[in-house]
Amino acid sequence: MVAVPGALDQTSSRDVRRWRRHLADEQYEATVYRRLAERRGGEDREVLLALAEAEGRHAAHWAELIEERTGAPARPGRPGTGLRLLALLAQRFGSVFVLALAQQAEGRSSYGREPHATAAMAADEQVHGEVVRGLAARGRARVSGTFRAAVFGANDGLVSNLALVLGVAGAGTSAAAILLTGISGLLAGALSMAAGEYVSVRSQRELIAASAPAPHSEQVVGALDVDANELALVYRARGMAEADAERHAAEQLAALQGAPGRSAGARPLSPSTGLGVPQEEDGDDVVGSAWAAAGSSFVFFASGALVPVLPFLLGLQEWAALVTALVLVSLALLSTGAVVGVLSGGPLLPRGLRQLCIGLGAAAVTYVLGLLFGTTVG
Repeated sequence: MVAVPGALDQTSSRDVRRWRRHLADEQYEATVYRRLAERRGGEDREVLLALAEAEGRHAAHWAELIEERTGAPARPGRPGTGLRLLALLAQRFGSVFVLALAQQAEGRSSYGREPHATAAMAADEQVHGEVVRGLAARGRARVSGTFRAAVFGANDGLVSNLALVLGVAGAGTSAAAILLTGISGLLAGALSMAAGEYVSVRSQRELIAASAPAPHSEQVVGALDVDANELALVYRARGMAEADAERHAAEQLAALQGAPGRSAGARPLSPSTGLGVPQEEDGDDVVGSAWAAAGSSFVFFASGALVPVLPFLLGLQEWAALVTALVLVSLALLSTGAVVGVLSGGPLLPRGLRQLCIGLGAAAVTYVLGLLFGTTVG
């Protein structure tokens, strides 16, 4: 028997339909986690399988409640469209985007308002959201740099070239002139983005290299005064507390000299560590390649900047081309905003509308300026 706080004496058909929907939702959520687990290993796999097991317990609650109140075998209802799509995506991809969608699904749980759900089930769903948030956070950290560059580049291309095209159109120029201006804006913007990204990444790599210990610095350590231990000053200059710096320097000297009192945490000096200064991350891995950053910025910007030009490339004229460009860019802006919403765990529609309003607002200002400029010149 299922103990249900506040259970009603009379079971309505509406209650049964709702329980069957809950049953279907729990079964689909369990399926999503099992499919995600199939595409992962290690601790992530174990966590996802544990989530699937918990969703299975929730499904069993609803199945037993339906059988107890109706006297018939429990049949799941129709799950939400979002869950069906999520199960399909989990089977095909298993990426951070699927985890972000699962996080949103857990956040929409209605068990807090469901009189036939136990308090433990409502608490479980809240905890599940935090568990999935933690799994998704790792993926977000891995893709954040590339994702930022992709969204920023494509969005910049969409908005800037649409604004350029509308501004020139507002001045009363021909379709051929608008096409030439749009292609020029695409190339100029993409090359400028690539050059700027190259210089930025290259400069950051040079700054990291300037802060790294000199590769030949370990050669002088053997001649240091062990009693004065000048090596500790290096660590203190890099932010270590005095006691930690003294300890770490002693370990390094012991490691170098092969002393019996060498600590298990001491590491021999090597060209990769310079004076034995702990390096948390390799700067090259963090910053990445300057050429790769430049190439990706060029591609992302150009792909966005191409959208407003497409109607003119296809031969559409005047208002037909402008309206088509506005529609295409609007859809693209909504899409980039929705992708941002998915990855950040936020609502899709508000993020998409925010991108749309910002982009079209900038384009509208440029079009008005084009109208004023065309009137003045005319």
